[in-house]
Amino acid sequence: MQVEGTIVVGGGLAGLAAAAALADRGQPVTVLESRPRLGGRASSLLDNETQTAIDNCQHVAMGCCTNFRYLCDRVGLSPLFRTERQLNFVSPAGRIQPFRSAPLPAPFHLFPAFCRLPGLQWADRLSIARGLRALSGIRGKQAGGTVVEWLRQHRQTDRAVETFWKPVLISALSESLDRIAVQHARKVFVDGFLANRRGWEVWIPTVPLDELYGATLTQWLDERGCDIQLRAGVRDLQLAGNRVRCVRMRDGSFREAEQFIVAVPHHRLLSLLPGDLGDELGCGRIAEIESAPISSVHLWFDRSVTELPHAVLIGGTSQWMFNRGRISSRQAGSRHDHSSAQPGNGRHYYQVVISASRDLSGSTSDVIAEVVDELCAIWPAGRAAKLLHARLITEHQAVFSVTPGIDDLRPSQQTGIANLQLAGDWTRTGWPSTMEGAVKSGFLAAENVLTSLGCPQQVARPELARGVLSRLLLGL
Repeated sequence: MQVEGTIVVGGGLAGLAAAAALADRGQPVTVLESRPRLGGRASSLLDNETQTAIDNCQHVAMGCCTNFRYLCDRVGLSPLFRTERQLNFVSPAGRIQPFRSAPLPAPFHLFPAFCRLPGLQWADRLSIARGLRALSGIRGKQAGGTVVEWLRQHRQTDRAVETFWKPVLISALSESLDRIAVQHARKVFVDGFLANRRGWEVWIPTVPLDELYGATLTQWLDERGCDIQLRAGVRDLQLAGNRVRCVRMRDGSFREAEQFIVAVPHHRLLSLLPGDLGDELGCGRIAEIESAPISSVHLWFDRSVTELPHAVLIGGTSQWMFNRGRISSRQAGSRHDHSSAQPGNGRHYYQVVISASRDLSGSTSDVIAEVVDELCAIWPAGRAAKLLHARLITEHQAVFSVTPGIDDLRPSQQTGIANLQLAGDWTRTGWPSTMEGAVKSGFLAAENVLTSLGCPQQVARPELARGVLSRLLLGL
C-alpha cells in the first residue's frame, strides 16, 4: 500500500504555515496538535472574574513581516488586525510624542520622528544617527558581540540608550541589551526602520489569539482538505532505514505518511527523536538554545486611564501599553467583550507588556503595583481610578534568546533524513524569535516537501524592497 501525504507535528504558527502552504497547493496534510487548540504560544485564556478572553502575551507584527502578512492575507485573517501608522512614545513624565513617517523616501522617512523623541538633546540625536549609520554597515564578523558592547564602542549617550535603543530592542527581541547579538539588533533596525517606508508599521490583533488562529483558519484549512486533529499528542518518530516511516502517538497508535514536518518548540524536539538521532541530524546543540520570558499585566479599572490605543513606554519596567478596549474590533455586549468600558460592568481593560522579564522581583502584587504606579505617573487620571481586577501572566519560554552565537545552534529546515523537515522560529530563518520567523520556517519546510514530491514551488515571500536611497547611501 502506498502511503501519501504529509504529517505536521505541532499546530503552532510554524506548523500552520507549513500546512496552509501545502494544502493550498493541493497536497494532503494532517496536523497533529497535542493541545485542545491551535496557535502554540499564541494563545488565550478565560479570565473568570471578568469573563474576558485574555492573551498570554501580546503578539504584534511589523510591516517588514512579509511572510506572516502573506499568510494572513491568504487565509483571511488580515481583517482581524489593525495597522498602526503612528506609535505613541511616552516619557515617564507623561510627555507623549507621536512617531510617524514624514513624506520623505527611506531611509529619511523617520528622521523627523527620531528628532522629536522625548527626553533627547541634540547630542543624543546625533549619536543615534551615527549609530544607525554604523549599524546598517555591519557585515559578517563585524556583527559579533553584544549590543551593550557595540553601543559603548560607538559612543552612544546614556539618554540615547535609555530613550531609544533600549525600548526598541527590548520590546522587539525580548532580551536585555547585554544578551542581544548585534546582528539581530541590525535586523530590527534595517528591516524595520531603514530599508522601506512601511517596514516599521505595527500590526495589532483586534481579537483574542485563540480566535485569530481558531475558527477562520480552521475553516480555511478544512475547505482545502487539511485534517486537523487536536488532543493528538505524538510520542516519537519511527524510522525505517534512512526515512521516517510513521509517528507513534501517546495512545500507542501509529500514523503513517510520505513526508513529515516537526514543528514543535526547540526544547521538545530531541524527545521526539530516537536515540542519538539529534546529533546525527545536526540538532544536538539545540539544547543550548536559551529562552527568555515575557510577562503581561492585565488591568481592569472603573474608569479610563488613557484613551490612547497603545503607548511605547520609555524608562520604566514596562515597554508597551495596549488599550484593549480601543484596539478591539468587537461590539459591546458580545460573549467576550473587549471594549474598554463594557456596559453593565464599567471595566476599562489595559494590557501592559514587560519583555525580558526574568529579573522581575517581588510578589505578583508587587509587580502589579509597580506597573500601576508607572501608569499613574504618566497619566495622573489613573490615581482617581479604582483598580477592579488585575492579573500577571508570564510566558517563561516566550522566545529564544538572541545571544551571540545563537545562529550556530539553529538547524536548517531540511534534516539529514530526506522526508523529515523541521519548522519553528528557532530554525535557521535569518529572523529572531518572531511570528515572521515561525511562518517563514513553515514556508521553507513546505518548499522542501514540494521539491521532494517533484513539484517545486517558491512559497516563502521576498523581503520588502529596499528603497533606492537606502541602497545607495547605506548599502542595503
